[in-house]
This record gives sequence, C-alpha cells and structure tokens, in this order.
Amino acid sequence: MNNNNNSGGKVVKRTLINLLITAIFAFFYFYFTLPAFSLKDPKFYTFILLIAVIYCFLSILTQGLFKAASGKEFWISVKTHCTIPLFLCIALAVIYIIGSLISSPIIRARSYCDLLSVESGDFTDDVVEISYDQIPMLDADSARKLGDKKMGELSDMVSQFEVSDDYTQINVNGIPVRVTPLRYGDFFKWISNRSSGLPAYIIIDMVTQEADAVRLEEGMKYTTTEFFFRNVQRHLRFRFPSYIFGKPNFEIDDKGTPYWVCPRIVKRIGLFGGTDVSGAVLMNAISGECTYYEEIPSWVDRVYSAELIIEQYDYYGAYQKGWLNSLIGQKGVTVTTDGYNYIAIDDDVYVYTGVTSVASDGSNIGFILTNQRTKETKYYPCAGAYEYAAMESAEGIVQYMDYEATFPLLLNISNQPTYFMALKDSAGLVKMYAMVNVQQYQLVASGTSVAECERNYITLLEGSNLSDSEKYRGEAQTGTIAAIKTAVIDGNTHAFIRLGNDTFYYVISVADSELAAVLEEGDRVKIYPSEADGDLRSAYSIELLD
Repeated sequence: MNNNNNSGGKVVKRTLINLLITAIFAFFYFYFTLPAFSLKDPKFYTFILLIAVIYCFLSILTQGLFKAASGKEFWISVKTHCTIPLFLCIALAVIYIIGSLISSPIIRARSYCDLLSVESGDFTDDVVEISYDQIPMLDADSARKLGDKKMGELSDMVSQFEVSDDYTQINVNGIPVRVTPLRYGDFFKWISNRSSGLPAYIIIDMVTQEADAVRLEEGMKYTTTEFFFRNVQRHLRFRFPSYIFGKPNFEIDDKGTPYWVCPRIVKRIGLFGGTDVSGAVLMNAISGECTYYEEIPSWVDRVYSAELIIEQYDYYGAYQKGWLNSLIGQKGVTVTTDGYNYIAIDDDVYVYTGVTSVASDGSNIGFILTNQRTKETKYYPCAGAYEYAAMESAEGIVQYMDYEATFPLLLNISNQPTYFMALKDSAGLVKMYAMVNVQQYQLVASGTSVAECERNYITLLEGSNLSDSEKYRGEAQTGTIAAIKTAVIDGNTHAFIRLGNDTFYYVISVADSELAAVLEEGDRVKIYPSEADGDLRSAYSIELLD
C-alpha cells in the first residue's frame, strides 16, 4: 500500500516537474517569438506544437518509458501520460488544414477580389500641379546619406547612437518629410543609455533636403531596437495578446511627438486568407502609452503598407472573373508593375504603382493611387511607359555619363502624367534630374536642377502640342523691384525678386534670362510666373520696362 502511494506520489511529482519545465520553455519561446493567441496566427500552431512535443519528451524521459520492456508497454505508458497533448495537436492540425482549405483562393476568389474597392479617378483633378520648388526629390537612399551625415555632426551622440534605417515618408503640417529614430550603437551602449532613452530623431525635408536632429526633452524609451520588455513588438504583445500586428511605423504628430503606428492585422477570408488592416495601436515612443483606434487620427499617414496594398490589388486584378480565369484564358487579368513610390496629396500619403496586363509587353495600361491611412484607391487609365522603361529612357539621354535613374515619382506637369526621377552617379550622388512623359516616353527632358529640368520638359511638351503654355503659366506681373537677391542652386545662379508690397519672391534662373543677373532695386519689370502659389514662385521670363 505504501509502495503504491510512494509510486503515485513520484508520478505526480514528475508530472509537476515536467509541467514546470514545459512552462519555462513556453515562456521563453513566447517571449522571443511573440505569437498571438489567435487561431488565425500560424505561429500560434507552432507554439502549441512545440509545447506539446517538449512535454511529451519530458514525460517519456522521466517516467522511464524508454526502458519499457515491450512496445506494447511503451504505448500504454505514452497513452497514459501524453494523451491530452497528442489530442490537442491532432485537433489543431485538423483546424489548420480545414482553415487553409476554406481560405484558399480556389474556392474564395470573389472574396479575395472584394478585399480592395477600386474607383475610377481623373488624374488632372485629383493630382494637382506643383512647381519645381515643391517637388519632393528625396528617395530613401539619399535620405540615409543625409541622415548619416547629420548624425556625424552630433558630436555628443555619434559615439553612442546610430541612425535607424526606417526613414518613413509622412506629411507634417503639409510638408513631405522622412523621419527616422536613432538606435543604440550596440548592447553595451544600450546598457549605458537605456535609462534616459533615445535622445532625438532625424527629420529630413524632402523638398529642400535639409536634415535636422530633433532633440527631445525626454528620451524615447520604446523602440524596435530595445532588447527586452520595452521593445515595441514585445510591449504590444503583452498589452494585446490576441492581436496580430503588422510592422510598426515610426511617425510624428503635428506637434513633433514621436509615435509608433502599429497596424492591427486581420484575416477576412477563412482562418488565414485575406490579410487586411482593422485599425491601429498608436504607441507613444516616450512613455509607451498605447491606444487602439478603429478610426485612425488624421495626422497618421501610414497604416496600410505598400506591400499589402499591392497584394490586394493583384487579387482584385486577377480574380475579377474567377480563379480559373486567372490561370486559363486570363481575360481582363491585370497586375501591378514592379516597384512603387509615394505621392503627397492633401496632407495624406498615397502609394503609386503602375498597372499592366498579365501578358505584359513592357507598357502600362494605367496606375493606381491608394491612401495609406484609409485605403481609398483610385484607378487612372493611362496607356504608357512601364516605369523601368521610363528609367531606361531617362538614362539613355545621358548614357555617356553612365548615370542611374531612381524609381520614378508620378507628377502632374502641365496636366500631363509625368515620371520624375533623379539621375545618380556611381557614388549615389544626384547629378541631374529627368522628366519622362508617361504616355509618350520618347519625350524626355533633363537638367542639372529641378527648375531647369521642368523648363526643358514644358518646352518639349509645347513643341509636341501637349501643353498650353498660357494655361500653365500664370498671368504676367508688372511692378517695381523692392528687393533682389541671388543664390547658386545646383550650380546655377538664381535671382530672387520681390515686387512692390508683395510678401513672396519670384525665382528665375540666370540661364533662362541673363537680364536677371544685372537687375537692381528700383527697376520696373514684367515677370512671367508659373501658376503656383507660395513664398517662392518660379518664373520663366522677365522683361525690363522703361
């Protein structure tokens, strides 16, 4: 009797020890992999499977099942000690298989097609014309160079911190910028500085290309480069254990307060299909305070990633006429082109990408613009050049320089859809700019400055009867020069002229009008400007009046 009690007590003790070891393993695995407690997260199944395997292995090891006298005795012991975890694994496997089947596009093609609602748009109405001094010229690679250069100027920080590679493109008070936080130089520098947090973030104006380090009164303690509980993903997981999250985006609000925008990922088709976003958690990077919003505040710019938008449009283009048609016949099947870029419209950021037929012949049939905060998507039919064909066309006019074009930005120039791109040398430095007409990509203009490139492009459009200069240019202005200054921009001398009581300046290149170099205050002139508003307004011609 006592032997039975002792034997039973040992079994209970071993079981408790096995459960404790399994729980410790489960905690550390959860801590570092962060699966969501949701049947819609594939990582959850791996998590449960590993826990079950660890427990069963410990049971077999500690209960002496490896020493069983026969196979029958072994399986009886396994059945006694491992039945529950084995049944749990079988149940999850069944759920996973069924969930995968009901999530398949083969049987749910229409649901995949309906993930994205696409409206038709008018390009000239939706994308306003901007002058050369408003064009966001900065791509991610150039932003990194400017950010690293700025960091090198901060002698009190450069030894402890580095610049993160985030460089999120957002709008701040109507200005397109790229922002990125700092990060700790290494583990030991993290130990030295974690109590005060990251002291600043980098913000770069995409138009002027000016980089600035914004120092914070209180450092950012919650970042994606933290090692333990203040890591953004880990902090989110312990606050929202059942939510699935996309990649956190670093943004700042209109007051300059840093936040992590963390999109909540949902699966709208079956268990695993139809990836979409349902609101977001905004995490204050300084305090770690988290708030979930179904309706995203207007200052937030990036909730839907470009990759998710492109994936959903590809579903929309592929499954309009069913899954079988996407493979056989492919009538009306369209796909997005390789690559994408961003456009700032009305203080929101839009993803741009071209659309082509599935049997691509190197040309686009149109393009889409999608709001990254609301997912509002518009399609613009516009047969024209494939982005990489336009890049090759731009590189062709300066082939003797061996410059490489950046992925194009889509602009409205003189009511014409236009690819704008920088031309870089082998060191990654911008040397020239190019504009390519989307519909007639043999129309290519270049210049050593954006202003020169724009002028050459408009002249090219006028010569091809694609632009009405009188519509594009503003009404001629006559007045007396109250102030005049000169500056060298991109190697070209520009005159900044203010007339009478105006509060703004007209900007004209001396290359366009040599007269601008000899004008003085008090001269009476006639200026032909663009239609753009703002403190600086480009001008294309100037006359001296008697």
